[in-house]
Amino acid sequence: MKPKVVLSGVNVREVGSLTIFRGALATLAREYGNRYEVIALVKSRELFDVPGVTYLEFPHLTRSWLTRLRFEYWSMRAISARLRPKLWLSMNDVSPNVFAEGRAVYCHNASPFYRSSVSEFFLDWRFGMFTLLYRYLYGVNLRANDHVIVQQDWMRNSFRSIYGARNVIVAHPAWNGGHPRRESKGEARIGPYRFFYPMYPRTYKNPELCLEAARILERRGFPEFELWLTFSGETNRYAAHVVKQFADVRSVRWLGLLPHERVLALYEEADCLLYPSKLESWGLPISEFRAYGKPILVADLPYAHETIAGHGLARFFDPDDAAGLADLMAKAAEGERIFTEAPAVAISEPYAKNWSEMFAMLLPD
Repeated sequence: MKPKVVLSGVNVREVGSLTIFRGALATLAREYGNRYEVIALVKSRELFDVPGVTYLEFPHLTRSWLTRLRFEYWSMRAISARLRPKLWLSMNDVSPNVFAEGRAVYCHNASPFYRSSVSEFFLDWRFGMFTLLYRYLYGVNLRANDHVIVQQDWMRNSFRSIYGARNVIVAHPAWNGGHPRRESKGEARIGPYRFFYPMYPRTYKNPELCLEAARILERRGFPEFELWLTFSGETNRYAAHVVKQFADVRSVRWLGLLPHERVLALYEEADCLLYPSKLESWGLPISEFRAYGKPILVADLPYAHETIAGHGLARFFDPDDAAGLADLMAKAAEGERIFTEAPAVAISEPYAKNWSEMFAMLLPD
């Protein structure tokens, strides 16, 4: 019998984390399937299209946090005792109690490192409580891992300073959009200039900055432009507050929550990506949109510099300066040459540029 490698992610179901989980499984099955039996603990087999993997489904664990935590810290111990894997890699942030020769955890949720203001906490108290809970859960069993894996260098520094972790690998997520790169220069544009910000409304996503910049442009009498946002007043309490606060902004299109396929389609139509978020573990829309060869206005923060590095049409802005963003939006819409190539960012070791390099660290010969 082959030795086993287990990837557990029973709570993984959102687009970004699901894309990462699929990529890890695909690389593992392709490059190590002849030596190891690859086993995945998942919510639903239907979420995955990776062959060469043995799937164990646990569809009911996302019904409550207590159910999930009992599974992570109690039930997984019995599962691992039966499987006795060479490596157990948890893909959903927490470090379960397991028996394995090697243990690792992939941490992609940046929310525990965000500090909400009092007003933000009351606008989205569920998120505020979630950040406090996750900050604690990250630390449970963390030092039992042989490796902690994060997506960016700033998160590695946070894990080192807050939890005292020393075995932290930075592994950049690989994303293949499957879309032909299009050249934006010299193309004729018909209609308003379209700024697009795809996101789920949370306080740290900072949509107010885009909306205030749009309001400023309207008051200046700036000609046609549109701001596309992927939420509406019905999405959550915070979204309702934002929609009410900016009800006078005529240039905004409240698109509501959209399936990922629709977001990808809108990338084709949009002229420029706006990304003012104050906190990200990576920022998947940046990776997705840059594949189209179009300009991106992005917050001048560490996560953004790492994600957008090398993109030829980038411009950074202060995520607290709506007037400054309005100026850049106006220049972009008027075709001024404000975009340049984002500089490369040096990442210290241990660093994996792709899944192949990461698994070489986790499964050395």
